[in-house]
Amino acid sequence: MEIITSFHGIEETLKEPPAGAELLVGKKNPRTQALIDLAKKGKVAIREVPDAELTKAAGGREQRGAVLVLPEGRKTLETTLEEFLQNFDEDSGLVVLLDGVTDPQNYGAILRSADQFGVDLVLIPARRSASDTPAVSAASAGAMAWVPHAVVTNLTRALGQLKEKGFWIYGADMDGTPASQAKLTGRVALVLGSEGKGLSRLVRDTCDVVISIPTQGRLDSLNVSVSAGILMYETRSQQG
Repeated sequence: MEIITSFHGIEETLKEPPAGAELLVGKKNPRTQALIDLAKKGKVAIREVPDAELTKAAGGREQRGAVLVLPEGRKTLETTLEEFLQNFDEDSGLVVLLDGVTDPQNYGAILRSADQFGVDLVLIPARRSASDTPAVSAASAGAMAWVPHAVVTNLTRALGQLKEKGFWIYGADMDGTPASQAKLTGRVALVLGSEGKGLSRLVRDTCDVVISIPTQGRLDSLNVSVSAGILMYETRSQQG
């Protein structure tokens, strides 16, 4: 069972709700009423409960008058890399790979940017990575329900599969070529490393090009989710 407590996450999930979902609401206000209307439209069960029960259902997390309870195996856009590559036939595309991003807030923010910039697929490794959790759903403001994503057992092997399908692999690192000077057209795969260590050696060695984001500040580097958003924007701008 999964619990969603953020208004944005509840709202986005209710747009295409899974069977068996239940919306719990406390005191009514304009925001909770909007969720109730969405739930009715999607034929989602609605139950008014006391504040104490709502807090208990939230599992200790902050809630603002509504909690969405989802059954196991809820509908998301989770897929497989093999299925994606088999069906992808566009001349240009954008895949984002995360090499060891473990912070749910960062993963959620990256998914939110991926939704805004129309990323075709987000790939995460099965180990050493944040995964689909209520915290990620909240941080992504519901984007987890809309962005195609897949889990792979070996990120280096996944990069090889993407190369075979015509994707150029661009790894993000402070020592790389400025992104604005790179040719981010056609089929592009962006790889972003972990919050602390960056790209792993094997993944970096597999990249075709290493790119960077020029900065002028005093800090060492940008947050990985901020870097991801900037590079997604640059890629989509070049792809037209």
